Amino acid sequence: MAGRLAGKVAFITGAARGQGRNHAIRMAEQGADIIAVDICAEIDSVTPFYPLATPDELQETVKAVEATGQRIVARQADVRDLDGLQKAFDEGVDQLGRIDIVLANAGIATYGKSWELTSEMWRDMIDVNLTGVFHTAKVAVPKLIDQGEGGSMVFTSSIGGLKGIQHVAHYVSAKHGIVGLMRTMSNELAPHNIRVNTIHPTNVATIMVKNPGTYSMFVPEDEEATEEKAIPGMVGLNSLAVPWVECDDITNAIMFLTSDEGRYVTGVTLPVDAGAFTK
Repeated sequence: MAGRLAGKVAFITGAARGQGRNHAIRMAEQGADIIAVDICAEIDSVTPFYPLATPDELQETVKAVEATGQRIVARQADVRDLDGLQKAFDEGVDQLGRIDIVLANAGIATYGKSWELTSEMWRDMIDVNLTGVFHTAKVAVPKLIDQGEGGSMVFTSSIGGLKGIQHVAHYVSAKHGIVGLMRTMSNELAPHNIRVNTIHPTNVATIMVKNPGTYSMFVPEDEEATEEKAIPGMVGLNSLAVPWVECDDITNAIMFLTSDEGRYVTGVTLPVDAGAFTK
């Protein structure tokens, strides 16, 4: 299949829905085969805010990728579990033959004032959103180096990886940490022609954003926060007059970073944020 990513294999975490699914489908449309991973289970500290992905949703990703004519290996794995993630990655490479692109996309969001966050909320956030990114890179880098053909890794950070945002101190801390990891790995892996970058979305129209927990950040005085009530505050976060961006907007930037069009781009923090960082 011809395309910007023809002959490539992409390893994507958090692929059952949202941004991860969108990345998988769009990359497949451009010729890439996919190794798709998702926890497909609940995390207790997240459940009060929104449900995590299900095995059925991961299978929907599989069907959508297969409909493009590309191959996909999908596994349930928790990015907090290094051994389980390594097994899923290895099985994917065994079946698809190589690895070229790594998208550390899996992440969670919970909400509360910094001093009111529970230790469980803090621990789960750091374990998934920071350690999970480290694990994703760790399982893939040796194979990328051994292949000797370079590669591209993109870590999904956030506008919260570049600035402080109220009510998500643990999230902001993890997303800032990803930037430090990226900057270090981009230097370490440059001799192997492996590029490492971070992407920094503002709110994206997925269930992680479109839920009462997120809405409550923008109308904290309202005990029954709704999307309608939250939209003015969400628009106010950005310079451009939009409450959120779409998954395609993030995928477009990632396609640039991971294709030959971005072959000399590494160590970069790329906002796709409707101007939220500079506001």
